[in-house]
Amino acid sequence: MDQRSELSEFLRSRRARLKPADVDLPELGRHRRVPGLRREELAQLAGVSVAYYTRLEQGNGRNVSTEVLEAIARALRLSDTESAHLTHLASPKPKKKRAAASRPQRMRAELQHLIDAMDGVPAYVLGRRLDVLGSNRLARALFGDFNARPPEERNMARLVFLDPNSRDLYVDWECKATELVSTLRLCAGCYPDDPQLSALVGELSVKSEEFRTLWAAHTVQDKGHGVKRLRHPLVGELTLSYETMQLPADHDQSLVTFHAEPGSASAETLRLLAAWGLDEASIPGEA
Repeated sequence: MDQRSELSEFLRSRRARLKPADVDLPELGRHRRVPGLRREELAQLAGVSVAYYTRLEQGNGRNVSTEVLEAIARALRLSDTESAHLTHLASPKPKKKRAAASRPQRMRAELQHLIDAMDGVPAYVLGRRLDVLGSNRLARALFGDFNARPPEERNMARLVFLDPNSRDLYVDWECKATELVSTLRLCAGCYPDDPQLSALVGELSVKSEEFRTLWAAHTVQDKGHGVKRLRHPLVGELTLSYETMQLPADHDQSLVTFHAEPGSASAETLRLLAAWGLDEASIPGEA
């Protein structure tokens, strides 16, 4: 992916979502050629020249200072996650970090032992590009048997956008899809030269219209926790809370766990699924 284009399109998309009234500016003129703030209005808010901001929005982030990026982030009303994404796009990446993006990721055996021991808690480990590096039996019973798929297909974005079963499993499929694309956008900002990420985005763009639309929106967010509603083919609906924990000793890997509110119907449903005694070959959605 071209980092200059990514920077340009991200800034344009964030500027387009703001109206003068949103930033306490007067509405000058009835007709605007493009939606959102004009470049000169944004430059005024950020305290930089129009020419300087124009160069930045054209993808020329070379030698831009942290102070200027922070001023532009404030002017655009960016979230903390969006601000970090802007910094990644505008700052050149060290060669060492670029090379790291191409290395295959592996989950430590100790992590697999850990999640296998988490009785009653669906858990999996995600790597860069949302690859599923490992999972426990209850996660496979809940989401489908990752291990039955070829390694290159064990990817949450591929499953959600290309597997028809995911639309039945996730009650709020659109929300899940948006979250995944937003996470991939963050990854693209950190690793713009990752060939596997580019290939994944290209494949999903060709095969899924929904993905193309969401990718073009340049939305970035980093949700570490929340609630998911699932519709399992064997045990019915569940409402589960999830927690995403970054693993400091394992770069770009995170542990994702799911649990139900104690005493709830979903807790009983999850217990039923855990006690079902499914073997790997009979997990739903993988026949």
